[in-house]
Parts: sequence; structure tokens; C-alpha cells
Amino acid sequence: MDPLRKIELEDMEAISLGGAFLGTGGGGDPYIGKLMAEQAIRDSGPVDVIDVDTLDDDALVVPVAMMGAPTVMLEKLPRGTEAIAALEALQLSLGRKADAIFCIEAGGLNSTIPIAVAASVGLPIVDGDGMGRAFPELQMVSMTMHGISACPMVISDEKGNALALNTVDNLSTEKFARVITVEMGGAALIALYPMTGAEAKRAILRGSMSLIHSIGTIINSEQRANRNPAIALADKLNGVRLFEGRVKDVQRATQGGFARGTCQIEGLGPFEGEDLTLRFQNEFLLAETDSGPRAMTPDLICLLDLENGQPITTEQIRYGFRVIVFALPADPQWRTEAGIDLVGPRYFGYDFDYRPLEALNQ
Repeated sequence: MDPLRKIELEDMEAISLGGAFLGTGGGGDPYIGKLMAEQAIRDSGPVDVIDVDTLDDDALVVPVAMMGAPTVMLEKLPRGTEAIAALEALQLSLGRKADAIFCIEAGGLNSTIPIAVAASVGLPIVDGDGMGRAFPELQMVSMTMHGISACPMVISDEKGNALALNTVDNLSTEKFARVITVEMGGAALIALYPMTGAEAKRAILRGSMSLIHSIGTIINSEQRANRNPAIALADKLNGVRLFEGRVKDVQRATQGGFARGTCQIEGLGPFEGEDLTLRFQNEFLLAETDSGPRAMTPDLICLLDLENGQPITTEQIRYGFRVIVFALPADPQWRTEAGIDLVGPRYFGYDFDYRPLEALNQ
């Protein structure tokens, strides 16, 4: 995989597709973020992508992101200024300017909004992120495992409100910020986890922007050749094609600032006669059949259109969709004891101990 060194206008389609795939169904609608980033690049020029090791140890690095239920973002579109307002308020609180932006997660809207911010304010974006996928809660990042605080944090809405938070730990940040997000209409833009260059070198998952671009390029190329990209993606990412079938039921509700629900899929082709259930909280977290789990968080569960390989997010799933359920291993940090404590199946209320994707599909 060649490292991505600059994000031009023509790169945004691949980044949008790759972010939608790695977002495991969550992270928000990538189309909205793609439009925001494209407009910012047209107005301000391309964005430099930098290796984290090139940062000075005392540099200030800040992630920006959307927080809330992805279903809300389909109707409550951002004005486009909220993330910059959050960043500016955080800089004011810290008394210094940021030196670089990066993505808090590699998913959907949250892999494209930071590009829009970086272009607008003239900063580079770091080739890395805090998850290697998308997770639904603020404390579920590699920075938490490395003792980096989410605060001070600023949360901003489309009306011009901007609130600063300082909390005792990252789980408390999530709880307070979630309540504020609900009061802001279910979705807001945030700037948080301000860290030094030295901390970023220690904590972030490297190469995420390059990987997102590479995945999106594969999907684009395979679609143009009228091939489903699932085969190429499985080869590239050491992934597993778990299931294919037709969506026969979707139960989805926006609760407590999250899109929660289940998706039931009846098998087609070699999977005929079987059913698979996907469980999600913004992101797909568990895939199980009658015989037991086939994949579980923190490993990635992705949904692709059976006909064209387009990634499908949790808010887009509809009755009758013909889909491929695809899974791939999580970053090794998430498979440690600390990672499982943060994002394992039992944290989300599923009565399973974590088992790696490879062990479930021998």
C-alpha cells in the first residue's frame, strides 16, 4: 500500500468509499462529509497528509468529528461551520493553535469531515486515526488505552452553541457529551483529545488515511470492471466473506443518541436455508446465526451490496436489500485485554466472551 501524501479533489470518491467500508456501518453518511470536503478543497486547495513521526514532540494534534446518531444526520444536515467552530473554541481554551488534524475514527462522515476542516484552516492531516474502524462511544479510542484525556473537549451545533467539557475520565466525557448531543438535536460536531506530537506517535493507529484511500480505490476499480469487490477486499485485507442473503427485517430506533437495532438476513446461494442476524449500535457489533456468533466486536463487520459491492451503513439498510456480510480482523491493540474491556461484546450487553474472527470461522 503506497502512502497517501496529498488529498486532492479527485481522491474524495475513493476516501468516501473506503471510509464507508471501514466504518462498519457507522460513522455517519460519507456522502455528506464528501461534499463538505470537496467544497473545502475547491475553496482552499488540497490537504497535505503527513506521517505522525514527522511531527515535533511538542506539536498540538487535534481530532475533529461528528457525534450522535447517524440516522439523525440524514435529516439534520450540518451547516459546515460547526467543526471549525469547535476547533477554534478548543484552541482558545488551550491558548495555542493546532499544528495538525486527524480522524478520531476511520469511518464514514468522520473520515471526511476532518479533511474539510484541514483544508479550510490550512493544516495537514495525520495518516492515522484512533480506532482503525468506527465505534459508537467517545472513550473507545486507542488514546484511552494510552492514558490520553479526551478533555478539554468542545461540542458545537448548527445554531452557534459551543460548550466546553472537562471531566474526570474519558467514560465521563462520553456520558456528559451524549446528553448534550441529544439536547442539540441528536447530532453535533466536536473537537477533543488534544495531544502532543509525542503522545500521537505513541497512541494513534497508523496509516489509516492511506488504507481508506486504498480500499476505496479497490472498490471503485472493481465496480468499473463490473466485479463485486468482496473478493479483492478479502485478499487485500485478510477478510472473510461470512454470509450473503436478502434483508428480511430491520428493527431500528434512535435511543440515547445512538441508532440501535437488528438486521435479519435470509441466506441466498450457498447460504440458502440459513439466517444471520446483525446487531448494531451505530456500528455493526455482532453477527450470529442459529449455531452461534460468526464475528464480534472489536473485529470489523461490514455490509456490502451483493450486486455492486457498495458499502451499506446501518441507517441505509432496507427490507429486500441483497447483501454480503464481510468481516476482517481488528487492529492488534483492540485484541488486548485493555482493548476488549473497552469495546468487547460484553461491554455492549452481548452474552459472549470475545473470540477472534479466525477462531469463529475455522
